[in-house]
Amino acid sequence: MDIIRVEGISKSYGKHQVHKDLSLSMKRGECFTLLGPSGCGKTVLLRLIAGFETPDSGKIFIGDTVVTDPAAGINISPDSRGLGVVFQDYAVWPHMSVFDNVGFPLKIAKRSPNELRDRVMETIELVGMRGLERRLPSELSGGQQQRVALARALVANPSLMLLDEPLTNLDANLREEMRFEIKELQRKLNITVLYVTHDQEVALAISDRLAIMDADGQIRQTGNPWEVFERPADSFVFNFMGIANYLSVRRVGESYLVGAGEQLIPWDFPQGDALEWVAGFRPSDVKIAPSGTGLRGVIKRASFLGAMVDYLIEVDGAYLRTSIETHEALSKGLMFKEGETCVISFRDLLWFTAESLREVAKK
Repeated sequence: MDIIRVEGISKSYGKHQVHKDLSLSMKRGECFTLLGPSGCGKTVLLRLIAGFETPDSGKIFIGDTVVTDPAAGINISPDSRGLGVVFQDYAVWPHMSVFDNVGFPLKIAKRSPNELRDRVMETIELVGMRGLERRLPSELSGGQQQRVALARALVANPSLMLLDEPLTNLDANLREEMRFEIKELQRKLNITVLYVTHDQEVALAISDRLAIMDADGQIRQTGNPWEVFERPADSFVFNFMGIANYLSVRRVGESYLVGAGEQLIPWDFPQGDALEWVAGFRPSDVKIAPSGTGLRGVIKRASFLGAMVDYLIEVDGAYLRTSIETHEALSKGLMFKEGETCVISFRDLLWFTAESLREVAKK
């Protein structure tokens, strides 16, 4: 069952159109992520759903209730939508203790002192903050402040949690720790989470489904993490979802040649009438060997990164990256030096026309 439906939403600020006729839906109990480049309108959409902004047109449903419909004059206030919201900057009150920050929504709702105390302490324990309830935010780390913000959003048992880039201000180790904690909380409480981020790694780690938005605020693909990463709908999604390697391919008569050289493609040809193609693939799709069948390349850079060895390889004027686990490189004779030749093959290739990539580059 859908817990959120956005139908034909449009939103402009002056002459700047952020969203035009945008629609999407979220299922109850899932962690759904809006992922896209900075400035694409992810936060605007979250604020429209929360009720902090009003669309120019369209409807928003939470459950079976229409919470926004400008044409009908409907705009239910944020505090009546049954939501918990966590912002990028935590937004904890510096003069309040952890207990008072977390309990503020229940205080506003005029819950009894006993109910407030029990629910606040239960929620503080849920986010791993027991024993710190009397501390002020200035006495907490960034990760602990983010847990306070999460607890405050959870304390009133919302049907839906909206998280707007909540990990951006944390260091790398804390971001990794907190993203798993958020996912574990979502599973444990069986709540629905709408998560907004530009971080592909976080989105892939926590999402049941995600929607990829482009710079124009349009949704290019919706699916589970595997579908979006392994089967991108177009070159924009492929390019956005991680390190993207490309090899240009040109058709000469009935042959397909790689880059600026004369090496023939030793795999299935792309399907279509275009004369210029691009093979897209991830570093993990590249197989490298000292000899055998495949494309001849030259090692241009060999970087030892501890657990991994990273190679930059030139193939007839085109460059690609691949990484190999160090123990595998040592055991299989794949420790190459700069300037050495190698043979490359691929586990998987995605074909794009050169024209489609040029269109993406313009955006």
